[in-house]
Amino acid sequence: MLGLKSLFPPADPWPLKFRYHDFGVRCYNTLRCQVIYNNYCFTRSFLYEPSGPPIRTDWKDSWSAGHGIGNEFASPVEADWISLDGTRHQARIDLAELFKDRLVRHNVSKDDIPEGWLAAWRVDPLGVDILMEVNDRTINVYMKALIATKEPQIPGNPRSTGRRDLILVWTHTY
Repeated sequence: MLGLKSLFPPADPWPLKFRYHDFGVRCYNTLRCQVIYNNYCFTRSFLYEPSGPPIRTDWKDSWSAGHGIGNEFASPVEADWISLDGTRHQARIDLAELFKDRLVRHNVSKDDIPEGWLAAWRVDPLGVDILMEVNDRTINVYMKALIATKEPQIPGNPRSTGRRDLILVWTHTY
């Protein structure tokens, strides 16, 4: 039976917490790369061929997750890759543990967020993108979330009232 506390959202949604997440992966500078999460292989094109370097230096600017996961974290992410030096690596990244607090990582202060947007978040928390990069011997896990802002982020553009910063949450070099 649900308690009364679970029927009512918190009065103040700060710090922001997310309800669901989407997931995406990029492999760079590997001889072979396979990443599986939620019973889905995110790296079919790199299973048996080198991934190469990023095509552009600003590739992270437009990076977003392409696979909807939902409210719960699936089993840990399984990464199996060969770095440029020919060494095989395997890693299990437990996103449920990494994001157990469900905090949204962002660079916007509470004072810069519109009150109405915060009130809406209190009732229906949005989702976030969790992004994983395998690059040679390093795995990076990032978060991206669209956070509304009171002021435009691009001067003169009234449609730029939001930030979607890429925040590094975890990294490990193997």
